[in-house]
Amino acid sequence: MRICILGAGSLGCVFGGLLTAAGHDVLLVNRSADLVERLNRDGLTLAFKPGDRVIPVRAATDCRGQAPFDLIVVLVKSFHTREALEQARNAIDPDTAVLSLQNGLGHEDVIADIAGPASVLVGKTYVGGIMTSPGRVVAGVDGKATHIGEPDGTLSERVRRIADAFSAAGLDTTASDRIMGVVWDKLLVNVATGALSGITRLAYGDLYDVPEVADCARAAVREAMAVAAAAGIAVSFDDPDRPWRIAGEGLPPAFKASILQSLEKGSITEIDFINGAVVRWGERHGVATPVNRTLVAAIKGIERALSPIHTP
Repeated sequence: MRICILGAGSLGCVFGGLLTAAGHDVLLVNRSADLVERLNRDGLTLAFKPGDRVIPVRAATDCRGQAPFDLIVVLVKSFHTREALEQARNAIDPDTAVLSLQNGLGHEDVIADIAGPASVLVGKTYVGGIMTSPGRVVAGVDGKATHIGEPDGTLSERVRRIADAFSAAGLDTTASDRIMGVVWDKLLVNVATGALSGITRLAYGDLYDVPEVADCARAAVREAMAVAAAAGIAVSFDDPDRPWRIAGEGLPPAFKASILQSLEKGSITEIDFINGAVVRWGERHGVATPVNRTLVAAIKGIERALSPIHTP
């Protein structure tokens, strides 16, 4: 396949590097001209437990001059989704599948606006990557699943084909007939801790020691579960305490949620695609979401107070 990794940061490089090594024609798109130059010159180094693997790759800062791709994998920050897809319009045709593997919910609506509803694929991945230096990424793929699917749950031929290609490249991928349920399962975990960590400025060790924070987290998750039920989406949890507990499992006390990490960098956050998504879906399905609405308002206020604010 001709594949574009739109947002080739650490995670995008893991996907793009392994797919390139498997024989696919892959373009890594990253806004950093320095990183792009280094990747094209020196290749991508993926670090695995057995040792480093250097993979020659093709990289660019945008999609200008590119023919339409078979598949575009979207891994930019949520708030850059629309801008990135607008810049890639020329590389999208009616046969292009556009797959979001981003955190949160709502990217599928942006993709549909720009590429058309028929292009949209939804996914979630637990693959990890840490860029330790420009062009070198520690890859976490062992035991890390990826799930992709059509928004309506159809097990289409294109979803099966993409899942097979990913798996053959070393990215264990399942074609899911309940992908929106998978997305909501992960969303519930993010809803539990992200905003509260950002508002309190607490790392997980302290966050989990405050009973009032736990109560608020469970209330936010409870609202989100009610919204999912109203939307006809079956989630894997029946107790709002479980996503709250899962969010912190296996993580060190010093771990900070991505929303807090963004705020500490002086950046806006992905709140619109996490708790904000719960609010939007609640409005759509007639479910009140006062806790999530308040969490969104608080994060928006903190973002507004940042000076100067920037988007990474």
